[in-house]
Amino acid sequence: MTKMAASMVEHGEDAFRKLFKFYKRRNPPPDLRDVIDFSKIVKHEKVFPTELNPAAVSDAEARRAGLRPIRDWTAFGLHGYPGFIFISNPFLPGSQQHWVRQCLKTYPQKPNVCNLDMHMTPTETQDIWGSSADALRKTGSRVREPKTLLEKLRWVTLGYHYNWDTKTYSADHYTLFPSDLHSISVHVASACRFPGFNAEAGILNYYRSDSSLGIHVDESELDHTRPLLSFSFGQSAVFLLGGTQREDPPTAMYMHSGDVMVMSGHSRLLYHAVPRVVPAPKGDPLHPSLEEDGLGPGSDQGLAQDHTQGEATLIQPVSEEDWAVCSRYIETSRVNMTIRQVLGSGQAFPAMDTTDKRIDAGHTDGYHDNQEGENVGLKRRRSDS
Repeated sequence: MTKMAASMVEHGEDAFRKLFKFYKRRNPPPDLRDVIDFSKIVKHEKVFPTELNPAAVSDAEARRAGLRPIRDWTAFGLHGYPGFIFISNPFLPGSQQHWVRQCLKTYPQKPNVCNLDMHMTPTETQDIWGSSADALRKTGSRVREPKTLLEKLRWVTLGYHYNWDTKTYSADHYTLFPSDLHSISVHVASACRFPGFNAEAGILNYYRSDSSLGIHVDESELDHTRPLLSFSFGQSAVFLLGGTQREDPPTAMYMHSGDVMVMSGHSRLLYHAVPRVVPAPKGDPLHPSLEEDGLGPGSDQGLAQDHTQGEATLIQPVSEEDWAVCSRYIETSRVNMTIRQVLGSGQAFPAMDTTDKRIDAGHTDGYHDNQEGENVGLKRRRSDS
């Protein structure tokens, strides 16, 4: 551990906050040598391999969701963090493109809810992709004013829509959860020995190059025995995983495109944060896993039938026209999907005050951009990994 980082990880009232600010710092940039990189891991005192359940998901089912066979996944745990599982890019070559397009083109569509709805009319936010695509396809300078709606997108909620003001979910604020996202979530949970997981709510976060996510715990779900799943796409980021108390020092790790994290058991209610998006090397803006051949642009494999199941794969090829927009966006940005089960078996929402039926009322779209310390704008949204 570097001397600078070591001086900040001792227990104390501001241990997490100090390390958060250290990795968030712009000038001078922080030393990232202590950040665990699971894609390059050889031996680390905190890291150990985790055995998954390859029998939980058939190879055909995994392929339908764009995943490698479970036996080929590389999964890790961290000493001191029981219930935390890190899966290093389990996606088949080319299948990440489907999820990037879904996050940018499909999931922001109505009736799903996004931050832009807070200060724009439904008509204005009806087609975020359509109003932004032409501008993003243009080559040349990245400096454009005003920004497109897609570049202003900060969050989208799916299924049970999280209320940022009350920090609750309710039966009144629900729209159909995407079937493809439900399927992949169930497969990942099953592989991690959580059979019967039901993906009921999703929060998508959109990070620009200077974005961060403040220190928080995901505790609004009524059932904490079910895991929290996190999928990352696009630019890499530094993730800090702390303890059950704010004074517990965190462990820093990279999240690369395609990586999946599972927080369960003891780790389900741990403090965590994302202090920094790490830009790709100049001249190579896309993570290598996003440039793999397979089911991506120009391929017809995504439309092939899985004859074992007799159904078409959930992963559809991305047209070159759509990928031109998606790739331009993620050259400088990161998208994260966190999926959670809100209710346990037989559980119901408590009675709510019927006078408060707002969704995200009063929340601003600057929730994690250029904020200091704990990102005051994020105190309303304890939602991401």
